[in-house]
Amino acid sequence: MSEVEWRQADGCARLVLNRPERKNAIDTATWSQLQERLAAVANDPDVRALVITGAGANFSAGADISGGAPSHRTQLERMEWFNQVILALHRLPIPTVAQVDGVAFGVGMNLAIGCDFVIASDRARFSEIFVKRALSVDGGGSWILPRLVGVRRAKLLCLLAETISAEEALDFGLVTKVVPSFDLETEVEHLVERLVASPRLALVQTKRLIDEAMSLTLEQAMQNEARAQAINVASDDFAEAVAGFRSATASNGEASATAGANTTFDVTGENDG
Repeated sequence: MSEVEWRQADGCARLVLNRPERKNAIDTATWSQLQERLAAVANDPDVRALVITGAGANFSAGADISGGAPSHRTQLERMEWFNQVILALHRLPIPTVAQVDGVAFGVGMNLAIGCDFVIASDRARFSEIFVKRALSVDGGGSWILPRLVGVRRAKLLCLLAETISAEEALDFGLVTKVVPSFDLETEVEHLVERLVASPRLALVQTKRLIDEAMSLTLEQAMQNEARAQAINVASDDFAEAVAGFRSATASNGEASATAGANTTFDVTGENDG
């Protein structure tokens, strides 16, 4: 049995943490398979979105600290390896979605909130449980939490290690949407359908711009926007979008759009094909 199940269809890859008997706690084998799967996703141009979820009724209870054979000579080496797996997720150019049911604790929580979208069921629970295990926060939590919820709430979550509900996580800004548990998979599928139907290059460029802007000045961010837009306008996707716009306006009896990069789009979206 694989600790990380892999499915791919219709432009979407799906990674399923598969240790339901341990609430999908992440052991060495799971980390290793996650690393392999994320590398495969990063190198596959046909994958347009990634979903990460857990088997059974939980996302992940966090790192499995029950023991086992040492995987590295020192704990520091082991943690540096863990970090590379987390970084591989954050560096994926395509949109990522965490489908969270049940518990998302410790590094399991930080794996989830490291995704671009977090869709949670109404029975999901989140906890930066580290200090209750005599550990400090890892999995990128010290970096991402202050950016998502602010320093005060990040300290509240990490220093008290309380468990919060899906609705509280939504209020904090940790999740994108909360839905009834029986609607969770359907909601994620609808989101994925929208993502894979969008031009891949535009999604990749937009995700990179937002991620990089966190450490840039306004001037630097706008310069990045200019470079990205130049690439977009030269793409086949843009040519198809222009052709689609012209066809739509022509069928509505409106004047054809101006050719090339000067094409004027209906920014309201009311005339979308």
